[in-house]
Amino acid sequence: MTHTPPVTLDDVRDAAAQIKGVAHRTPVLRSRTLDALVGAQVFLKCENFQRIGAFKFRGAYNTASRLSPEQLAKGIAAYSSGNHAQAVALAARELGTTAVILMPEDTPQSKLDATAGYGAEIVTYDRYTGDRTAIGEALAADRGLALIPPYEHPQVIAGQGTAALELIEETGELDALITPVGGGGLMAGSATAAKGLHSGIRMIGIEPESGDDTKRSLEAGRRVSIPVPRTIADGQAAEIPGELTFSVNQRLVDDIFLVTDDEIRDAMRFAFERLKIIVEPSGATPLAALLAGRVERLPSRVGVIISGGNIGVRRFAELCGSAS
Repeated sequence: MTHTPPVTLDDVRDAAAQIKGVAHRTPVLRSRTLDALVGAQVFLKCENFQRIGAFKFRGAYNTASRLSPEQLAKGIAAYSSGNHAQAVALAARELGTTAVILMPEDTPQSKLDATAGYGAEIVTYDRYTGDRTAIGEALAADRGLALIPPYEHPQVIAGQGTAALELIEETGELDALITPVGGGGLMAGSATAAKGLHSGIRMIGIEPESGDDTKRSLEAGRRVSIPVPRTIADGQAAEIPGELTFSVNQRLVDDIFLVTDDEIRDAMRFAFERLKIIVEPSGATPLAALLAGRVERLPSRVGVIISGGNIGVRRFAELCGSAS
């Protein structure tokens, strides 16, 4: 029996059509300094310039915009550490409905404020003791809301893959594509798009050292759970890969490399000082891996998805104000 993948290149292309004119087509930046430092041509897909400041709007809007009028009238629910929260809140506002978002109590204040600013109701929980999936599902069921998970949904994954689709449309064939890995939705969508276009492309994921659940899972050949990661890369603080995303990534991801929090800080400083862009910790992990020489056998033409730039000035100064 032939296995049918949950998401295909055609799904990603359909998502691109669905979000066209609503989501931004974000810029691709180059830096001779970066190329010289890492010994490769690097193409940075800057999702920090996406609406809500991160790639998450792509998947959220692709999914929410396909809900029935009856379901939109009831509203949408989501759970998120920040960027998906903002994405669903903005998607709901764009579609004329309401959103209720479950967020960790220790979410950076800038992300809480932004989510509330888009008109969402926020419900908080303790990420170190509570099961966000169970709490989120119960919240949605109690209120009759459509739940849009941050990565465990084919339309969310397809939407996230549009960033890679756009990148390769602009740059042409790449030898490798590097993305951050948290729950795995960005990687699953990116790998679906990239390998659908060029089967030989090398898909490389980057995780923080304390949040290596996907690396461990790929090595074990099954989903492995770890303690809630304590890392500055809060968007990658996943305990276990998603079941759906792992089923895709297990087939399509070639390598996972790890970076330290100090390497992430260095990358954020480099992005600010040399590239003139603001990148949040999770968005900086691929750049950190390149600058720290973590990627083994780096090829000559490399795409990188800078996944987001949602960080407040105080937090940025706290993390990057003095060199380590």
